[in-house]
Amino acid sequence: MRDWIPAALAAALLLSAPGARAAPTCLDDNGVTIRCGVPGARPVGWSPSPDRQWDLQASRDPEPTFAQVVAMAYVVGAIFALIALMPPFDGSKDGDWDEQEGDRDRRR
Repeated sequence: MRDWIPAALAAALLLSAPGARAAPTCLDDNGVTIRCGVPGARPVGWSPSPDRQWDLQASRDPEPTFAQVVAMAYVVGAIFALIALMPPFDGSKDGDWDEQEGDRDRRR
């Protein structure tokens, strides 16, 4: 019965914690998020004009094509396959480790 008291107290403390406040973000002349106070940063709340935003959206790289997404899936799958094919190693057996100084003395 008393085991749930610390858990309930911890849950109450975590749920009643105030949210973290984030620092304001600024934009540069190109509409890219940048840290405020650095050279090239616009004031807080500034945004480019709608025409400038349209030009910026048009100049950005397009979404990846289906072929690029499939190629990336193959690459990630190949990496996972290589990891899956690695020999098991947990370090519990002497043969898992290379021989170091003084190991022969301890093994005899």
